[in-house]
Amino acid sequence: MKIIIDADATPKNALDICRRAAKEFSVSLVTVANFNHRIESDWHVVVGNASQEADMQVVNLTARGDIVVTQDWGLAAMVLGKGAFALSPTGRIFQEETIGFLLEEREIKARIRRSGGRTRGPKKRTAEDDDNFKRSLYRIFEKGIIDKL
Repeated sequence: MKIIIDADATPKNALDICRRAAKEFSVSLVTVANFNHRIESDWHVVVGNASQEADMQVVNLTARGDIVVTQDWGLAAMVLGKGAFALSPTGRIFQEETIGFLLEEREIKARIRRSGGRTRGPKKRTAEDDDNFKRSLYRIFEKGIIDKL
């Protein structure tokens, strides 16, 4: 088990929570971001800035039982398909049963934007988001450890 972070858009607080959890549970922490981001990490993978390049690197590094932190619903769907856990920086644990609905919602919103409409962006990050993220991350660790027994 390792934590892989799609670091292009993961907030610093969530990254710090992952660093502490990785030490506590003695697992590797891998960050992946394009070369435009400056990430402090023991194991950081730098990719080009082509569309989806960081996402594809995350998928390639992911194995069954890993934890992937991402805001990207498409990336979450791909890592779920590999048997990994997917978690958003706000603490949402992505599930196989609901990811299809989220991808459908994403497509509808993209269609609205392409036709000149507007959709709401993400809310400003709060301390509650940090608490939810930490709680969800630790819940995944507990589930992953139980599954290994």
